[in-house]
Formats: sequence, structure tokens, C-alpha cells
Amino acid sequence: MPFKRKFGLSVFVILFLASMLLTACGGNKTGGTSDEKVLNVFNWSEYLPTSVIKQFEEETGIKVNYDTYSSNEEMLAKLQAGNTGYDIAVASTYFIEIMRNQDMLAKLNKENIPNIKNIGDRFLGTQADPNDEFSVPYMWGKAVIAYNEDLVDKEIKGYADLFDPEFKDNLVVLDDVRVLVGSMLALLGYSQNSTDEKELEEAKEKLLEFKPNIKAFDSDSPKTLLVSGEVKAGIVWGAEATLAARENPAIKTVFPEEGLNLWQDNFVIPKDAPHKENAEKFIDFILRPEVSKEISMEYPYGNPNVEALKLLPDDIRESLEVPEEDLAKGEYNIDVGEATQLYDRIWSEIKN
Repeated sequence: MPFKRKFGLSVFVILFLASMLLTACGGNKTGGTSDEKVLNVFNWSEYLPTSVIKQFEEETGIKVNYDTYSSNEEMLAKLQAGNTGYDIAVASTYFIEIMRNQDMLAKLNKENIPNIKNIGDRFLGTQADPNDEFSVPYMWGKAVIAYNEDLVDKEIKGYADLFDPEFKDNLVVLDDVRVLVGSMLALLGYSQNSTDEKELEEAKEKLLEFKPNIKAFDSDSPKTLLVSGEVKAGIVWGAEATLAARENPAIKTVFPEEGLNLWQDNFVIPKDAPHKENAEKFIDFILRPEVSKEISMEYPYGNPNVEALKLLPDDIRESLEVPEEDLAKGEYNIDVGEATQLYDRIWSEIKN
């Protein structure tokens, strides 16, 4: 999911110092040996069923310690601090490029991951990892508009409709700089990966205009406010919209006509992982079709495992599909290099 690079400098420093404090207080998992029956996982919240973890533990005898984060920035800052003891993490594609450039990732031994054969070709060979040496696709998806048809009077086609005064203090949006700035860039007819300072300034002004309609920034569980009716609509992860509709059928999903923000999350192994082989066993286990299917049943994000897709019930599989015309208009986030500072500055102004 949920995905960016570094926050603004002040936030990045805070995250970095917090990571160091956790390490100093014994919050790390270091000191293990490579033959230990232990696996330390760092992943997004609400992204991997407990049942899958238990099945892996029972089958292998490997104890899984599972920590979560709420943004790519948090994950990156923690791993940059070093000495974390994490054996595996999940990173959005454009963060892999950053981590590779900083020599943070271990090369994968694909002999230990034969089930990588189940991954569809279009998810492999990304710009961030052209030879698939450092990453394995886990899930993919999009940010969508979700709205409560019982509370909304107008037709919703795209981001522009959410500026209506009807939504004042009535939207939940993702706490994600690239999605929110990207949505404004798309609204203005620009690339969601723009590095042009003038275009980004226009996007900032649009976000400031949009801000009075935002009730909450939430990347962890935006469906909660939608289901309860505390907000009328929002910009949320596609799976969150699907899960919200399961609990409240009045929740409807719209692929914004301006263009989807697309993403792909991937398993990576930190270079200093103490239990690398256990991490590779875990990746291979996750890539089993029947296991990957179970994950999609509980968390209906896009699944790059083509064999798992064949096992899904028709309604679940259909909920994961995106029409080709919407995919064609969508954009995957890429590393924007030095323009990161521009995005961070915008986000700081919007959030403060």
C-alpha cells in the first residue's frame, strides 16, 4: 500500500531518532543466529492474516515476530537506523530503488523461492529492480474514491467532485503524500510523478483548497469512518473500499476519471537480516497459490500471484479487477529524486 520516500526533514529526523530510541531500549531483535527458528517481519498493518502466520509457524517450527508500520517513510527510517534485527520487510516499488542505492538490501537466493514462478510477468522486472534480484511482488493496488450513496446526493466521477461544499469536513483521505499530491496533479492534467516545481506549486494550492473538506487523514483503516457514516466519502485504498462495502453495502467505489494512483508492494530482505534463509522460506510459503488466495480473501488487494487468482471465488476475483482503460490512465509512483523535498514541503504545509 499503501507510499513515498522520506518525509519532510523534521519528520524524517523524528522518525530516525525514534528508531534509535527503540533500539536503545531493547526494541530491536538483534543477537540472533542464522540457524535460529525465528523470523522477524516488518509489514504494513492489516495486510497479512494471523491464520497465515500461524500456519507457517506450525509447518516450519519457525517463530514469527511481527511488527507493523503505517508508511513507507516509517519503514525506511527504521531500517536506515540499522541493527533492527528484521529479516523481511514490505516496501513499495519506488522505495526499493532508494534502498538499493543505499546498499540496504540482500540479494535473494531464488533457489529458495521456487514459487516465484506463480508471479505474473507484468509484475516482475520493475524499474526499481529490473532483474528481480532484491524483491518479490506481494500485492498491488490502487487508491480509489469511496462514497456512501445514502449520504451523498451528487454523482461522483472523480477528484473534482470531492471539492463540493457538500463534503466540508466529511472526507477521509489517505495519510500519503504521493497519493494526495498525485491526485491533485492528475486533476490538473499533470503526471502524478511530476518533478516540475511550478506544477507542484499548483497542486499544493489545489490541496489547500481541498483541505476544508478533509475530516481525517488515515492510511491504516480509513474504512472505519466510511462504515460508521462519520464521513460521506474518501480517497482510500481499493481493498479498504471493498471491505467497507462488505460491512455497509451503501459504500460504492469509483475509479477517478482523472487517473488512478497505482502501487505495488514487494518483499525485501535487509542486508543485515540475521535469518535470511527463514525469510526466503517465508516468501516461498506466501507464494503458494492456496496461501496467497487466503490472503486475498481477507485483504482484497490486487494479487500478482496468477495461480492464486484462479482459486478465488468469482466475486472476490472480480472485485480485484481494474478495467484496461482505467489501468491505462493510471500511474505507478516512481522515485522523484530531488523533487522529494518539494513533495515533503507541500505535505508539511498541508498537515500543519
